[in-house]
Formats: sequence, C-alpha cells, structure tokens
Amino acid sequence: MRTRFGKYLLPALALVALAFSISQVVRAYQVSPTPDPPIEPPRTPFGKTIAGSGIVEAETENISIGAPLPGVVLEVYVPVEKVGQIVKAGEPLFLVDNRALKAQLEFAQANLQAAEAQTAKLKAQPQPETVPPLESAYEAAKANTALQEDTAKRNEKLIRQNAVAPTDYMHSILQVRQAKALESQAEKNLVLQKAGAWKYDIEIAKANAAVARAQVKQIEVDLERVLVRAPVDGKVLQVNVRPGEFVGTPPSQALVVLGSVAKLNVRVDIDEHDIPRAYPLFKKGVPAFASPRGDPSKKSALSFMRVEPYVIPKKSLTGDNTERVDTRVLEVIYRLDGDDPGWYVGMQVDVFLDGDGTSMSAK
Repeated sequence: MRTRFGKYLLPALALVALAFSISQVVRAYQVSPTPDPPIEPPRTPFGKTIAGSGIVEAETENISIGAPLPGVVLEVYVPVEKVGQIVKAGEPLFLVDNRALKAQLEFAQANLQAAEAQTAKLKAQPQPETVPPLESAYEAAKANTALQEDTAKRNEKLIRQNAVAPTDYMHSILQVRQAKALESQAEKNLVLQKAGAWKYDIEIAKANAAVARAQVKQIEVDLERVLVRAPVDGKVLQVNVRPGEFVGTPPSQALVVLGSVAKLNVRVDIDEHDIPRAYPLFKKGVPAFASPRGDPSKKSALSFMRVEPYVIPKKSLTGDNTERVDTRVLEVIYRLDGDDPGWYVGMQVDVFLDGDGTSMSAK
C-alpha cells in the first residue's frame, strides 16, 4: 500500500503545483483598464475644420516698452506690485538717469542767453553814447583843415615876396592834405557809427542764437524721452525693470509690456500646408471658436479681423512633435467675442474654423 500510495503522491503534487502556477500566471496577466486622459482633447463640432494654435493678445497688440536712451533707471512708477493696473496715455512708466542732461541743459541755456544778447546788442547799434565823441572829432578835423588852409594861403603870398622859405611853404601844403584826409576819416567814422551793425554780422548772430536754441530744444527733448510714458491707454501686463538697473538701447527684453484689454484678440497660426484650404474662410461670418489649453469644454466664439499677408517662421511652438523649427505659418487675427474674465493675454489656445465656410446667419 505504501508503495502504491507513494507512486501516486508525487504526480498528484506535481499536478497541484502546475495548477497553482497556471492560476497565478492567469491572475497576473490581466489587461489593465485604459485610463481616461487627464484632460479631454479639444474637439471640433464642424464636419470639416481647419485647426490652428493661437495666442491671446491685447486689442492694441502687446506693446513692448523700451528705453530710448541708455542709462540707470532712477524710478519706476509702475512697480511689480502694480502689474495689472490701468494707465492712461502719457502717464509716466519709469525714469532713466537725467542728471547729466539737466547739467547740459543749463550750459546750453547760458549759451543761448549769450547769443541772444549779442544779437540784441548788434540790433541796438549805434550806441547813443558813441555818436557825440565822433561828431566832435569830425568838427575838430574840419577846424584843423580850415586852419591849415589858411596857413597855406598866407605862405603862398609870402613865398612871392621871398618872406618864407620854400620848404616851409611846401610843408604847409602837405599839412593841408593831411588835415583833409583826417577830416574825411572822421566823417566816415561818424557815418559808419550811425549806420549801426553790418547786416551780415546780425545774420551771423541770429544764426548762432538759432543753433543755441536748437541745442536747448534737443536736450529738452532728450529729457522728455528719458521719462518713458505710456503710448496708449491700457493695462500694465508685465514689468521687467527695477530702480538701479542699467538699460541699453535696445534693451535685452521688454522693460514694460502693456496693451488695451477692453477687447482681446487671438493671433492664430495657420500652417502653410493648410493655407490653400483655409484662405477662403478668412472673412466675416465664418464660424470659428477657441478653447484654452487645459479646458476644452470652455469655448469662445471668434470674429474675423484681418490677415497679415506675410508667411513667417512659426514662433509660438505648442510642443507638438509634428512641429518643426522651420514650420512656416500665416498669421490671422480674430476678436474674442464676449467679456469672459477667464481669458488672459499670452494664453495659448486651440482654434477651429468651419471648413464648410457656412456663415453664422445661415445656421
């Protein structure tokens, strides 16, 4: 009995082990259920569709503010903690160091005052106090001429009577000539003084004053330029400048970004391969909508604005492995309809156009 029992025990244990192994393998080899995606991919309701990626931007486009002149930033009027505030056109954003310009302005203003004073001086000639001495000199010259002529006439009579030496007579004649020359010189000096400044001297003085005035104006403009102001009404979207930082021209990045966000636009990139099918859809009334990345259930209708008719290399990459750096796109601008506060400038969105081109009114 023991031999017969031992004969069947070992095969039975082997069968039990085999059955256990098979059951374990079957249990381990179970197909795990396919998990739902964490985010539902965007879907289009259109039978035919043209898709593209887009970036939300301000109505005025995103305006990158830079510094017109290099220097150290002295003050920032819209610091980081005030990002998102509304500014009016002309409000100051930040100030670049203007101390050297202020010193130059004082120097230029002093030059202008000197040039204007010189011009006024020339226009005011002749100076009233300078005329009487010249008139007296002219009268004295005339009197001296009369005296010398009288002496010469007397010597002429005496020379006939041999009462005067010939050299004295010749000397008196020469003195007459000298007296007449001095009289003519005194007369011309008086006429020149009464005539005032030469017109060309006045023109030169005016030109010098104009140059000095232009230098003052140039420095005043530079002083106005270093105080960077908002070009339009809009919201401050980003501030990348701090007091004490040096900014160049052009800066390495946008110092302040602002734009009007009363309405938002979407800049859609249409792949160059889709342009032949998409360009008939670029018109008002063709249905289109956008969904933000991460929330495909949220949709906003789009209104066609314009096409920028220049195909460019794609800049805003979505991370899709089908995209390449050398991909070229056509940029199309759409307006986000509605006033949903959940849209932010810079958001990346998925855009779908109705490939049938059916108008909203037709639907």
